[in-house]
Amino acid sequence: MEIQRRKVYVSVNLDVDPEGNLLPRLIRWEDGQSFEVDRLRRKCRAAAKVGGFGIRYTVVIGGKETFLFHESGSDKWFVEAKGGWR
Repeated sequence: MEIQRRKVYVSVNLDVDPEGNLLPRLIRWEDGQSFEVDRLRRKCRAAAKVGGFGIRYTVVIGGKETFLFHESGSDKWFVEAKGGWR
């Protein structure tokens, strides 16, 4: 059985290093809950299963690995929300 996913735009607090790389530190969910990014594992250009594409950040939040997307052509960030993530 495949988990249903949906595209959810989120607010992201981030740092920018001296080379201009974006480093996500905190994700604020649509209901205001905040989730600290424990670790950034990978960063690559990719398409999302829920539509759209951009830079995909593989992050660890609360011990769980998930994807955070910086949408191509905009300053928007989104996640592929699924059951059990929050």
